[in-house]
Amino acid sequence: MKSTVFICLAAAFAGSLHAQMSAQLSKTGVINFQGAIVATKDGQKAANDLDAKFAPRRKELEQRQNELNGLQDQLAKGQNTLSETAKGDLYKNIEAKKKVLQRDFEDTKEEWEQEQQKLIQQIAQKMSAVIDRYAKDHGFALVVDVSNPQSPILYASPTIEITKDIIELYDQSAPAMTNPAPAKPATPGAAAPKPATPAAKPPATKPPGSN
Repeated sequence: MKSTVFICLAAAFAGSLHAQMSAQLSKTGVINFQGAIVATKDGQKAANDLDAKFAPRRKELEQRQNELNGLQDQLAKGQNTLSETAKGDLYKNIEAKKKVLQRDFEDTKEEWEQEQQKLIQQIAQKMSAVIDRYAKDHGFALVVDVSNPQSPILYASPTIEITKDIIELYDQSAPAMTNPAPAKPATPGAAAPKPATPAAKPPATKPPGSN
């Protein structure tokens, strides 16, 4: 009788333990991956470095835009005072400058986006490794990126939000990128190859020439 009771208790305990382990291994977490990248020390420094690198180019484009605006004002004010030849020459000059400025702006914007995407990918690779380790250590069977529009999450309990934990763990475990070497100044007017399609939302910076 005692033997039978012991076997039943053991079976019940094993079943309870199995249920607990199954529940632990089926945990689901959610993370705002894009927001996490921006919030890390690496993400913040990458955004600041990118802005600093392209600041001279942005200033040059703004100066050329102001010059173009001045020529356009000159043409508008001289409609009744300038000769047709003068107005024609001024108009051609404006159109030529406008075309070159637009091309340089697009080239600069593409180079800026390419540099930004490269920095994002570096951080994303390290963060993916951090998430993988965190999920295994805490028994998560699934971690969903709620910043991805392809993940139609309508509701997620705050109790399964792991974004803050991942940011803290990343900053603790990835000091190598925290202080990268300063970026070299960009050469004004240089064309750049087209950037790769962004895999995540970029850090919170503005492209050169934008308001």
